Amino acid sequence: MEEDRRTEIRDRLKAPRAGAIAGIVFSILLIISLVLIRVSVPATPGDAGTWLSGSEKSIRLALDLLPFAGIAFLWFIGVLRDRIGAQEDRFFATVFLGSGLLFLAMTFAASAVSGGLMMAYGAIPGKVLDFGIYTFARTVAYQIVNVYAIRMAAVFMISTCTLAIRTGIFPRWMAFLGYVLALLLLLSPGRLYWAPLVFPLWALVISVYVLLANLRPKTA
Repeated sequence: MEEDRRTEIRDRLKAPRAGAIAGIVFSILLIISLVLIRVSVPATPGDAGTWLSGSEKSIRLALDLLPFAGIAFLWFIGVLRDRIGAQEDRFFATVFLGSGLLFLAMTFAASAVSGGLMMAYGAIPGKVLDFGIYTFARTVAYQIVNVYAIRMAAVFMISTCTLAIRTGIFPRWMAFLGYVLALLLLLSPGRLYWAPLVFPLWALVISVYVLLANLRPKTA
C-alpha cells in the first residue's frame, strides 16, 4: 500500500515536468520556424514570389520542424489536462482542448499548403508564378495562419489562463498577462507581422515556470 502511494506521488511529480519539457520543445521549435518564415517571406501575400528561389532551404527547414512542434504541443496539452485533474471545469476544458486542436490543425494545413507551393515551384516554376497558383496558395496559407490559427491560439491562452486561476497551476500574474497577450492576438490578426510569436513565447514562459517550480525540493 505504501509502495503504491509512493509510486503515485512520483508519477504526479513527473507529469508537470514532462508537460513543461514538452511545452519548451514546442515553443522553441515553433519560434525557430516562425522566425525562419518571417525573415524569408514578404509580409503581404500579393508579392511577386521572387523569394521562392532564394529562400527554399530556410522555408523547408521551417516546415520540417513544424510536425515535431505539433507533437510536443499535443503532449503539452495532455499533461496540462492531467495536471488539472479532478479540478477540471468541463466548459473551459472543452474550449481549452478544442482551441488547441484547432490551432494545431490549422497550422498543419497552412504548412501543407506552403509545402505544396514549394514542391510545385520546384517542378514548374514558370506556371506557378504565371497562372495564379502562387497567389492563391500564398493567400490561403496567409489567411489560415493570420486570421484563424492566431485567434484559436488566443482562445487557447484565455481558457488556459482561466483554468490556471481556478486551479493554481501557475501564478495569477502570469494568467493576467496571458489575457492581455490573447487580447492582442484577437484584435490584431494580420496587422502585426510578428504577432504569431506571442503564443510560443507565452507558452515558453509558462513551461519554464512550471519546470522550475517542480524542480524545487518538496517539503514534507
